[in-house]
Formats: sequence, C-alpha cells, structure tokens
Amino acid sequence: MAEKSLFREFTKGIVKENPVLCLVLGTCPTLAVTTSASNAIGMGIAATAVLVCSNAVISLLRKVIPDKVRIPAYITIIAGFVTIVQMLVKAFSPAINDSLGIYLPLIVVNCIILGRAEMYASKNPVLPSILDGLGMGVGFTAALLLMGMIREFLGSGSLFGVQIMPIQILIFILPPGGFFVFGMLIALANKLNTKAGKTPVNKPCAGCPMKDKCSQTECEGTKTALSDNADDNGKEAAVC
Repeated sequence: MAEKSLFREFTKGIVKENPVLCLVLGTCPTLAVTTSASNAIGMGIAATAVLVCSNAVISLLRKVIPDKVRIPAYITIIAGFVTIVQMLVKAFSPAINDSLGIYLPLIVVNCIILGRAEMYASKNPVLPSILDGLGMGVGFTAALLLMGMIREFLGSGSLFGVQIMPIQILIFILPPGGFFVFGMLIALANKLNTKAGKTPVNKPCAGCPMKDKCSQTECEGTKTALSDNADDNGKEAAVC
C-alpha cells in the first residue's frame, strides 16, 4: 500500500495534475523558452533539480521553520538551489544559459516550485516530498519539451537544431503561436483526464461561497422539498 502511495505521488504530476497543462502554473517560462526543444529541456531539467532539492530541504525543516516566516524561508531555500543550478549551467552549458537568459534565475519565483513547497513539502515527510517534486518536474519538462518540439518543427522546420523541412510557419515561434499550441495541449490534457475518469467532484451547495447567488442552490432545495413531500407510493412528484 505504501509503495502504491509513493508511486501515485510521483505519477500524479505527469498527467493528472500536470503543473503546466492541468494546473496552468509556470505559464511565463512555458511560453517564453519553448521556441526550441533544447531550450525546453534545459529549463525543465533546471526546474526539476530545484524542485526536488527544495522539497527535500523544506520537508526536513518543516517543523523548525516558524509559520510566520515560512514564505520568506522557502524563497531563501529555493534561491540557494537556483543559484547553484545557474552556476552549473553556466559552467557546463553556456549556450543553454545564454538561451534561457533571465528565465533561469527567475525559477526562484516560479509558482510551481513555491506552490509545491507550500502545499506539499511543508506538510509531508521527505521521501514523498522528493517524489512529488520529481513527478512535478517530469511533468513540467514533458510539457515544455512537447510544446518546444511542436513550435520548433512548425516554426523553424527543424528539431533540436537539425533542419528537417524547408517549410517554415514563423508564427509558431512568435507569442501568438505559443498561445495557440499551449491551448491545444491543454485541451488534449483535459481530454485524456476525462477519458481516464477524472471528473469534477460535486460538492454540497452549503459549502459553496457563491451559494446565495447560484441557481444550483435553489435546484438542490427544490429536490429536497419534493423528496420530503413524495406521494403515497413513495415516488417523487418531480425532480429538478
């Protein structure tokens, strides 16, 4: 049972809760660096490394960090790992560093990393937190890579810098093309989740903050009243 739980923590970020295509987080670097597949892989690997390391440290310190300063503490930890990753990229892959530009240090404020720190790592043990960060990182990298391959292939006629076809549709390496590909991939992810049986959970109207303005409340109230006033045969006279 524990192994299944750990496996689920890893796999949830790849499709079901993909941070880019399902949770719609990290949109800025997603649109900015996916003009080529190599840039997408570079950003994805860098963000994954920071995710795993920051989740592990924040989980280890979750009972030590005071609640009032937890966000500044998380950002400090994340910034430390981002600095290390940036120095490694500069040393071993200066071309990727030049291509990613400002978006590499901006991983510090990437909402995926801070969100996983706040929502998961600060509340769970180290191993599940590491797997959560790794799964989210793999999902982030996969989404960036798929989007980068599509945009590079259609916009430049190449793939990983290798020219494949002479036809180039330049709009795909421009912001409008990025938004178009992004929207198509979100629609595909929603379709896959729907086929997998991932449907929205209907919550009681009493717990909804919009219950006073929503017609669904009246519908539920009518259904309850009709159920209480059912006829002698035990059948409801009508349903909403």
